[in-house]
Amino acid sequence: MVTIVGSLATAAVLAFVLARHRHAFSAAFSQAAVSVLAGATLLQIVALLARTEAWHLTIEAAGGRVARRILFRASSMQVLGSLLDGHLGVAARIAALRRSSPTVSPQVATLIAAEFPILAVEATLAALTSFTLIGPLGLPWWVPLIGVAVIAAASAGLRHLALRTGRNLWRGLAVLRHGRAGRRVVALVLVAIVSQVLRNWMLLNAVGVHASLLDAIAVLIAVVTLGQLPVGPSVGAAAAVLILGRHGVAAAAAAGVLMTVTGTLGGLAFLTWASADRVLHRHGDPDAAAPRRAIFRGRARPRPRPANRGAGPPDGAKAGG
Repeated sequence: MVTIVGSLATAAVLAFVLARHRHAFSAAFSQAAVSVLAGATLLQIVALLARTEAWHLTIEAAGGRVARRILFRASSMQVLGSLLDGHLGVAARIAALRRSSPTVSPQVATLIAAEFPILAVEATLAALTSFTLIGPLGLPWWVPLIGVAVIAAASAGLRHLALRTGRNLWRGLAVLRHGRAGRRVVALVLVAIVSQVLRNWMLLNAVGVHASLLDAIAVLIAVVTLGQLPVGPSVGAAAAVLILGRHGVAAAAAAGVLMTVTGTLGGLAFLTWASADRVLHRHGDPDAAAPRRAIFRGRARPRPRPANRGAGPPDGAKAGG
């Protein structure tokens, strides 16, 4: 309910701001070529695949033995939840993974912790590039330095917790103890972020906003930050207006709407593949027949053994009976 109310309120504010610029908004929105929209959608798909592969590495390091195909299917469920709220999307894919592979996937606490190494890399990159927000938001020059210090301290804390193995929660941070796997996670997250930055840059320039790559980075940081609030699908337009509204509210809002549209199209393409793959390989999944109770226990219930298994004939039975 909070997300729905917040989404409607944000959309109402944007509509009020754009009421006087509706003609300019329509003109800017129609400038984007189909080829640009297709390229932006493809970049969104690349970002989703790279981040999902990073998630696969963190789960594998935590002891999960989920097949890559099944894990990618579960990750596609995040698309549906993220249409309303990013946190709901994460919960949706964790629930989908536990439902599809209860016997080989880690416990829920471990899966939640497995998100933190990826989030730590994203937060570190955002802190290192937060200087792009100084101009658009009028921030003091020393604010990014505080952000870098806070993120560095948090990353060091995660590294310390990763060395503890007593609880399932810390097991999700195991990828931080593996140098090679950790570097691969960083590389994959970097691919995902670069793809999203390029997508923002393409769409901003397609609608007439002469934006640089630094502007596109600032918009991405704003999108991720505002995405933690209950603003719903309007987050792209709100972030673009917040960062680049000085270049024209209508054009910035049009670019933000196109970010949401191409992001949704890329997510739906990922979800369509996952649905088709689930149907085509339904009987080939090793955990397809696992009982539902195993979702909560993390393992299948053992079958009862026959009472007389391996025993001789009953007392009084005839030898030739």
